[in-house]
Amino acid sequence: MSASTTPPANTPAPAPGERPGPLAGAPSARLPVLAEVVRSGFTEGGHRGSVVVLGPDGGVEWSLGEVAAPVYPRSSNKPMQAAAVLHAGLELSGERLALAAASHSGEPFHLELVRTMLAEHGLAEDDLGCPPDLPLDREEADRFLAAGSRPSRTAMNCSGKHTAMLAACRVNGWSGADYLDPGHPLQTLVRERIEAAAGEPVAHTGTDGCGAPLMAISLTGLARAFRSFVLAGAGTPERRVADAMRAHPEYVAGTRREDTHLMRGVPGALAKVGAEAVQAVALPDGRALAIKIDDGGLRALGPVLARTLARMGVESPALAEIGDAPLLGGGRRVGEIRATF
Repeated sequence: MSASTTPPANTPAPAPGERPGPLAGAPSARLPVLAEVVRSGFTEGGHRGSVVVLGPDGGVEWSLGEVAAPVYPRSSNKPMQAAAVLHAGLELSGERLALAAASHSGEPFHLELVRTMLAEHGLAEDDLGCPPDLPLDREEADRFLAAGSRPSRTAMNCSGKHTAMLAACRVNGWSGADYLDPGHPLQTLVRERIEAAAGEPVAHTGTDGCGAPLMAISLTGLARAFRSFVLAGAGTPERRVADAMRAHPEYVAGTRREDTHLMRGVPGALAKVGAEAVQAVALPDGRALAIKIDDGGLRALGPVLARTLARMGVESPALAEIGDAPLLGGGRRVGEIRATF
């Protein structure tokens, strides 16, 4: 069963700016400003957060902010969830395995493969536990609506993961009706794989936006998890997930997404974004990073990610694309969000 999100009656009130309950970390005011919002030469705000970088040996090379307190990685946990379905005996590879670890954009090739996978495993869209939604990508959502389509479970960005989870239940004879219950055998296996990869216990379990159990670990643990995937032995479930994601990044994200640009532009990189501005990346030499923008501002994530990779010595034209976050005024560029470190 998941831990309660309601603190006991005698729990002291959190200090201003501090997260309540089990996820309490550094008060927001003490976290460093990682990105500033500069409009017309005037700094009008900033985004605080935390960054951790691991060296080739797996030790913390440098960090900013709070990197030991648990956070919800959101969809950055998806590689571990995908590895769990392989450990459960589900056979997936190539684009199908990449889609199992995806927050897809809802482009036609994503939706077609989700429907194909459902049919291959004798499943229907209504079996999916994720909610109906529009495609994650704004351009795709506009096209989707213009074609007369309505929000659907397959269009929801987590539908590949949910399809794989249900298929794993079919393979094992587990109930599919309650596959999102934290106590379900599949979710128990997910927890085990997250803890094994992160090298630390799950600190808290909540519910993600797609309805799946959401398991909290530290940013350092998240970076360790990604590092373990790229360094895993050939043929292991973890390495198979990493290889599928890196070979088919457009299925992990989409044709216009930063994870795709990064995995295409930096050979051997494994990358996965999560909601509320979480990002994890591992490089093939064992270096890894994890980022959390405290206010969930995704607009700051690209500049912070690009700066972190540059400080790690990564050189690629993809960094300029990922790091560019313009501010518009009257339809023209009048400023930018830029990293401060």
